[in-house]
Amino acid sequence: MDSVMKEKIDRVLNTVKEPATGLTMAQLGFVERVRYSEKQKKLMVFFCNLKPHHKYCCAVLQGMLISGTINSLTEAFQKEFPDLAVEVV
Repeated sequence: MDSVMKEKIDRVLNTVKEPATGLTMAQLGFVERVRYSEKQKKLMVFFCNLKPHHKYCCAVLQGMLISGTINSLTEAFQKEFPDLAVEVV
């Protein structure tokens, strides 16, 4: 992966914030790694596994926050890389 691609990825991770804390993905470390395939024109973003360890109601709320954060992250990567298929897993 070239330095321009890395800079763009870092820019997205430093921009997208988790809504409950206001911290960025880079600060929280929620993204474990990013894989880029130039041949397939695909960017795969690996989100860390955040399993809820709380009561059911808290788990539902946490799931909603995580889902919203993943959606925001996906949208930001798609905006930064419009020519690539972006998948957050």
